[in-house]
Amino acid sequence: MSMRDKLHSGELYLPGDEEIMREQLACMEKLYDFNATRPSQLAKREEMLADMFAEIGEGCYIEPPLHANWAGKNVHFGKYVYANFNVTFVDDTHIYVGDYTMLGPNVILATGGHPILPELREQAYQYNMPVRIGRNCWLGAGVIVLPGVTIGDNVVVGAGSVVTKDLPDNVVAVGNPCRIMREIGERDREYYFKNRRIDPEILKKAD
Repeated sequence: MSMRDKLHSGELYLPGDEEIMREQLACMEKLYDFNATRPSQLAKREEMLADMFAEIGEGCYIEPPLHANWAGKNVHFGKYVYANFNVTFVDDTHIYVGDYTMLGPNVILATGGHPILPELREQAYQYNMPVRIGRNCWLGAGVIVLPGVTIGDNVVVGAGSVVTKDLPDNVVAVGNPCRIMREIGERDREYYFKNRRIDPEILKKAD
């Protein structure tokens, strides 16, 4: 098996392999061009993202600058995904983000890892494990999701959290390491922030 073939296998490989570097460089050229677009060039950005990403649904928006090891080549977006400034995809293997999910500024979704054993790191070995983010999630500013983590649907992850383990559907989770604080419940249908009530007319539209 070539080093290139090991990218998506979870096995140790050398990312400095000539074939990998050549392909990755071509992706990074596209990313450079995307980050150089003007704010008014929305149609051009959409076209470029469709070429750069593995999959990207309708209505998605990424606020440059975008940082990604492979320029999104291994990133799969559903529809109406929003990513704020400085989102980082360590997309050495696949990253999946579900419909209507929002990624705050400086969010990092990382698939690449390095072995604990120093002798292997000295040789620059790496491994990759996929990251999966569910539908209708909100990852606050500065959230970091580590390799191999799956986050369920409708999850809110508090700003600055480091997600080291899977999270189930319908929870609010915070901290480093990230832990479940509570389930999303009936109170969340009445209040959107502390003691601020949701306008019932808005809820009618949502239902």
